[in-house]
Amino acid sequence: MAFDPNAAFKLSSTSTKPYHHRRIPCLPVCVVVGLVCILVFILVSIRSAPSQLRFGIVIDGGSSGSRIHVYGWRIGEGIVPEIDFAASGEMKVNPGLSAYAQEPERAGESLAGLLEFGKGHVPRDLWGETEVRLMATAGLRMVESETRERILESCRRVLRASGFRFRDDWATVIPGTDEGSYAWVAANYALGTLGGDPQETTGIIELGGASAQVTFVSSEPLPPEYARPLNFGERRYNLYSHSFLHFGQNAAQDSLQELLASEGLKSEHVHQGIYDPCTPRSYSHGLESGKLSAGVPSLQAEGNDVAHVMGNYSACRSLSLMLLQKEKDKCSFDECLVGSTFVPKLQGRFLATENFFYTSKFFGLGSLSSLSDLISSGKKFCEEDKLRLKRKYSTLSEEDFSRYCFSSAYIVAFLHDGLGIALDDDRISFVNQVDNVPLDWALGAFIMQGTSSPTAPYSWIPAINRDGMLVLLFLLIIAALMVFTMVAVSKCRNPQLKTIYDLEKGRYIVTRIHR
Repeated sequence: MAFDPNAAFKLSSTSTKPYHHRRIPCLPVCVVVGLVCILVFILVSIRSAPSQLRFGIVIDGGSSGSRIHVYGWRIGEGIVPEIDFAASGEMKVNPGLSAYAQEPERAGESLAGLLEFGKGHVPRDLWGETEVRLMATAGLRMVESETRERILESCRRVLRASGFRFRDDWATVIPGTDEGSYAWVAANYALGTLGGDPQETTGIIELGGASAQVTFVSSEPLPPEYARPLNFGERRYNLYSHSFLHFGQNAAQDSLQELLASEGLKSEHVHQGIYDPCTPRSYSHGLESGKLSAGVPSLQAEGNDVAHVMGNYSACRSLSLMLLQKEKDKCSFDECLVGSTFVPKLQGRFLATENFFYTSKFFGLGSLSSLSDLISSGKKFCEEDKLRLKRKYSTLSEEDFSRYCFSSAYIVAFLHDGLGIALDDDRISFVNQVDNVPLDWALGAFIMQGTSSPTAPYSWIPAINRDGMLVLLFLLIIAALMVFTMVAVSKCRNPQLKTIYDLEKGRYIVTRIHR
């Protein structure tokens, strides 16, 4: 056989492809498996590490004052943030924004102290990402629209310059139904029923200064103007929610004084003047004094020189019911429990908050006390002599004597005579917090704004904060080193080979290429 030198040259060329009997290199498999493990490790590390504490601010522009709520929160399970109440805080200033109706440009000044309080709770480097929202309620709803807008614009100027994150449409007057719905969200968040079975939720009844709200899940078909569907996660709640404007405790007491003056209520014990049954005994003021009692307007009745107060609980309760039934003749439904307002049958348990709670607490009643207990305490207080009351309540201000006598009767008229809650019904609790969670509608607003706003960072991504980014960078460096090591080991285990033809032995020889 003739020797072909070109063939020998071809046979001695380097071969980078293995023969079929050689094992496939493990480099691609190692790299893929390693990267998957690293990725899983990174994700688990990010998810398991505690997220950075962030903050949100809601300013409640109430009728009697403005209150700032600073909420510290972290990413929680699902769509609800985990609120850190130890890192949260609140502060109130008086008076409310509606008090600036005569000087609307000065309204924003009332927020300055609140914003300084907020800055004291939020770290400086987080100011720019901390949202601040102003939500005004019933007090400002009762102000004429042009004046109301001027008040809001004054507040917006201050909020824009606050250093916090703010948009002009975040300073608004919210509808009463929103206020009620937010309070319902806060209550069920505190109870742990938010996001669960609608029939397991708890309703809420609020008694504010200018308005009262009733909100609960109803199984009845509701008129559109009273229906407030609420979606939370995968749940849909068919809420009844209504705000009774002018039926808050302070507004109702003012209305009572107007009613007394216009009606000129008489008593067999009063031969001259008019008669106020909602203030404890022994108060008697001339009309020229300008006050019936501290904080209570004088009774202006033509031909009467003196306003007499003769504490009478039953009469006060009857007058309160008269207020609540005003305009009942305009009811367009089968039945209206309060005025001309539709209220479906109350279902489930209820929390009674704000002035319901403050009045109950004043009389030393527990959260589960009945309306019968309140009647007993209120009657004794209203019909007691002023001097004895002063000895018992030495720190009580003058205006509070009238306030608590009226509120004890008004609450019974509202809940029992109006809404039909039995005097010994145990479904209602007088509370202002549950397990240290305050039952403020502002809390519900913060939760709902966070879960519905497209700007709200309630996803897991913000959990990768500055510290988390350093951890992530460190893990990526480790990952790169692991990949480099695997590649080096793979090359050692799978070296390049060349095949040559040994002319003397007459066969092919595979040898390792040394580097």
